[in-house]
Amino acid sequence: MSNIRKVAELAGVSVATVSRTLKSPDIVSPATRDKVLQAVETAGYRPNRMAVQFRSRRSHNLAVLVPTIANTFFARVIAGIQQAAREQGYGVLLCNTLGREEEEIQYAGMVAARQADGIIQLRAFNPFPEDAVDPGQALPMVNACEVLDDAPCPTVKIDNRAAARTLTEHLIALGHRRIAMIQGPRRSPLTRDRVAGYRDALEAAGIVPDNELLCPGDFTPKAGHEAVTTLLDRAVRPTAIFCESDEMAIGAISRLKQAGLSVPDDVSVAGFDDIAFARYSDPPLTTVAQPAEAFGRCAVAMLIDILEARGQGDSHVVLPFELVIRDSTAAPRA
Repeated sequence: MSNIRKVAELAGVSVATVSRTLKSPDIVSPATRDKVLQAVETAGYRPNRMAVQFRSRRSHNLAVLVPTIANTFFARVIAGIQQAAREQGYGVLLCNTLGREEEEIQYAGMVAARQADGIIQLRAFNPFPEDAVDPGQALPMVNACEVLDDAPCPTVKIDNRAAARTLTEHLIALGHRRIAMIQGPRRSPLTRDRVAGYRDALEAAGIVPDNELLCPGDFTPKAGHEAVTTLLDRAVRPTAIFCESDEMAIGAISRLKQAGLSVPDDVSVAGFDDIAFARYSDPPLTTVAQPAEAFGRCAVAMLIDILEARGQGDSHVVLPFELVIRDSTAAPRA
């Protein structure tokens, strides 16, 4: 291991230039930056992270508030966050909050304690007090995936209403008229927007929405399993089920098979997220693909822009979604 003076000597620049290059490479000329980085590699130099933190009073850690790490969709978002953070020289502190506000508020306190420089919040809740920052300063937070309507910080999401409408229109185009929906958590903006998109499609097709076909859920396989039990007790069963998550769809398919029904011959099932298991379920699942890893990468870029005072740029990003049609949906039996 070599010191910074050795790097400066190899690069033919001052120690201050080496320090500036390592801290803010974008303000150094490309030629100088290349010389310094080559010298760093040749010398095997590694900055003393603790000394850097002490001088800058920055931790170079990003805290990520995750409602549940058991959800495979969030696992993909976290993977995107970790990759982007590592590329920018930041560490990631993973906080499994279980959606509890008191825990999220406690984790947000890590910023004041300088244990983390900023927060990526994956749930629609602001854990910072109103006086967390001085007037004119940016809140050190990015809200991704499930976002607040009036978020006081940058956000990144998809158009959930449009996505739900697109999926429902696919089921209607197949000929389905009794389309059930297994919802997410009641208070979630995702649930509100996806139900709205579902209703938009039904009403545009002249189908009167039936509240008997709306079942509560929580994005877990168990919720999908239990909701299908309820739907099977209806006097007139649905011919298609739109689940607001792939995990609920997998639970729904399991319960339909237990009841001796075939998917999609008896009941079509569609999900939302396009998790890895979706293409390997039996049958492979029709779903809405969300760019999970892109959520994570985009959130990191936006947060680092705030932390390094580069401005917030486009503070409300809407990423594209894709309807992925597989074998779990088909035309209803005559």
